[in-house]
Amino acid sequence: MIRRRDLLTGLGAGLALAPLPVRAQTPTVIRMGSLKLIHSIAPHFYDQFTPAGVRVEVVPFESPTECKNAVVTKSVDFGTFGIAAATLGAAAGEPLVVIATTCNRGMAIIAKKDAGIAALKDLKGKRVAIWPGSTQEVFVLERLRMEGMSVKDITPVRVSFSEMHIALARGDVDAYVGAEPGPGVSLSTGIGSLVEYPYGTEMGALNMVFGAHRDTLAEKPDLVRTMLDIHRKGTEYAARNRDAMVAMAVAKLGQKREAIELSAPNVELTWRLGDTEIRQARAYADHMLALKQIKRLPDFATFIDTRFVDAMRAA
Repeated sequence: MIRRRDLLTGLGAGLALAPLPVRAQTPTVIRMGSLKLIHSIAPHFYDQFTPAGVRVEVVPFESPTECKNAVVTKSVDFGTFGIAAATLGAAAGEPLVVIATTCNRGMAIIAKKDAGIAALKDLKGKRVAIWPGSTQEVFVLERLRMEGMSVKDITPVRVSFSEMHIALARGDVDAYVGAEPGPGVSLSTGIGSLVEYPYGTEMGALNMVFGAHRDTLAEKPDLVRTMLDIHRKGTEYAARNRDAMVAMAVAKLGQKREAIELSAPNVELTWRLGDTEIRQARAYADHMLALKQIKRLPDFATFIDTRFVDAMRAA
């Protein structure tokens, strides 16, 4: 006969030996703004390099300005967008800080095939698709100036990057100043021909940068270091593994592989931020001021912060 005291004693011993349930630790979620362009493909590799307890949520945006605004309003923790959007925000006094780069190159001036447009001067009197306020706009206006022309010599047409190839195919425009993979699509389909890659200015090939809110740097420096380490590893992996980058771009952008393969050589994924990039950014801001796209220059003492990438480079 089992006595009540023995039964309770046995149950107590069993409970003492049974492991207590372990609550899963809630991961730290980092919201990363990214454009729907091959320039912004690196964030889609981040999950391979996130440390335990961290998850990166990639939030897609259609335009650089939208992504920049999301950083400023803290809708996302970090974002990647063109140097133009970053400069516009900083010049307006927004609390935006560039802490790394994302992509150089990635631009092209494309004309309708057989339209007789072989060089920049051939754009005179033509309808040219340009996205206002974009990095590409500043580059093409400077290239026109270098050729003794101005925006008055062309008919600029406001078209988003994702619609430029379609507009060219329909005959709505004669040429466009686009962002990859649009040029790759136009070239691979035979609809477009390359006029030039507009990198022959003092702005070099600087294109997309990596930004954060000023408060994030001050209040969460450990998070910034973690995120930039992930960004560096994801960027270097994608840059070294061209096939993986192409496959990811095909999956995320919905473009055909042959178009992405033509775009990829025109995209230089990077994270480094140093004297060269600062000099190019200053030249870029000077051009924006001359074009009256901004009313004053950004305060570069607070606009660009290299502390974190400097530490990574040293390590």
